[in-house]
Amino acid sequence: MADAGHAEDRDAQKLAELGYKQELTRAWSSFTNFAISFTIISVLAGTFTAFAQAWNAGGPIAISIGWPVICAFVLLVALSMSELTSAFPTAGGPYWWAARLGGAGWSWFTGWFNIVGLVGIVASVGYGAGFFLYALLNLMGVSLLGVDFGDSAHAISETFLLFLLILAFITVLNIFADPILALLNNISVGWHVAGVAVIIALLIFVPGQHQSASFVFGNRINNTGFDGGATGGLPFWFLVMPVGFLLTMYTQTGYDASAHTAEETRDAAIGAAQGVWRAVFWSAVIGWFVLLALLFAATDLKTINAGGGGSIPIIDSALSATAAKIVLFICTVGQIFCVAAGLTSASRTWYAFSRDRGMPGWTLFRRVNRHRVPAYAVLAVTVAALVITIPALWSNKAGVPFAFFALTGICTVGLYLAYTMPVYLRFRQGDRFDPGPWTLGRHYRWVNVGALVFAVVCVIALDLPFSHAAVPWNDDFDATALNYSPAVLLIGLLVAVWWKAGANKRYHGPVRTLDTDERGRVIEPEAAEAADADGVRS
Repeated sequence: MADAGHAEDRDAQKLAELGYKQELTRAWSSFTNFAISFTIISVLAGTFTAFAQAWNAGGPIAISIGWPVICAFVLLVALSMSELTSAFPTAGGPYWWAARLGGAGWSWFTGWFNIVGLVGIVASVGYGAGFFLYALLNLMGVSLLGVDFGDSAHAISETFLLFLLILAFITVLNIFADPILALLNNISVGWHVAGVAVIIALLIFVPGQHQSASFVFGNRINNTGFDGGATGGLPFWFLVMPVGFLLTMYTQTGYDASAHTAEETRDAAIGAAQGVWRAVFWSAVIGWFVLLALLFAATDLKTINAGGGGSIPIIDSALSATAAKIVLFICTVGQIFCVAAGLTSASRTWYAFSRDRGMPGWTLFRRVNRHRVPAYAVLAVTVAALVITIPALWSNKAGVPFAFFALTGICTVGLYLAYTMPVYLRFRQGDRFDPGPWTLGRHYRWVNVGALVFAVVCVIALDLPFSHAAVPWNDDFDATALNYSPAVLLIGLLVAVWWKAGANKRYHGPVRTLDTDERGRVIEPEAAEAADADGVRS
């Protein structure tokens, strides 16, 4: 208990050195901090919901080989961020690091890219959970309150309804049940590990036959329409395959949550820093196993391709009805864990950026309720996630809500821009950087460079058209196939205009809350001294 008390004192002292009061409850252990990032990455979410992206753009080789290769580069980003988390354990995370290392301008852009990415995570994972829940209810033939989920007649609207219910549930959970969120994140780790084990076992033992290793590690697919569907040559390797890497890039996001919850974590300079990279590493290992299990079970290629190349057609075609229901149930619960944790992370970022006056309406969003929860920030993220998901009410000719893949691309690009801008600034500082107790030492040079190169490739790859029909000047152009990821760059342009139009005069980077009252109003030193003097005289 004494050690815990000393650690809490050290955390409060470090936070004070960075200019902040301890406003959030510091009750999370290092494991809980790891758990929130592990839960947001969620190998039960992205690996299943974005599976079709890699299947259609590259095929099994883009998954079996592409996953570990891309994860290795993601780990370089995570290690770079861990060092920054240790040096600056604040809820602001990337935008705060950018402010300290590069100034207000860098902080402004990093903060907005981070907000866009995290809201995108809440929207895309929440909708993905609704999609899987609909598939489960449809398989079970459930009819509830006049809604028949078993008829498939209104799949898009009913999926959106389930998304709304999930969004409402996690919002209430985040605002009124904060004390149990830490427990839920801990439970989530067990659910993910045990759930993946059950899924792998079912995919191994239930199907009557499996694919060969040569198929899993060597087969190539091009359902994008580029180069006539060819699976060789430069177009396949440099246009089709990079599009398929979205599966890995999208799944391996959200691990900045460990940084955003640093002010709620004990011994944060070590615990939060380790939470970042450990979440990426273990998600990479466990995610690869579940992806391989899906590929080995993918024997009915005609049905899988007809179903859009997603994970659900594999599950339905390879497993019995009972086994398929079990897999869908495990995935759906895991995805709800994921989006609940995502809302926690996004709201902490919104709260921290508001605390530093980077958000419109910052005086409202910086407040915490009696449970020490930034309730208005939670509500703001929820509303924003709902608004950007509205296009999911429309689908393409195949009945697929194109907005889902738009959201995955947008949030991935936004987050990796936010992740690597402060990494560049740290690299630029070189040996002048003052690290925390968890440091890369002299290895920062090659780790940072690898992270930056990957980020550039990531942004370029995710801005490529996803299919032949996504190119405006092609005869088969379809607006629903368009890749909306470049919208992040448009948002960046708007933020730049906003900055030049006057935000640069109002936003000066992190604000010391030690010098402000509960509404964020600065307490002038003279007023504070006068108040102290009055107190002495009385």
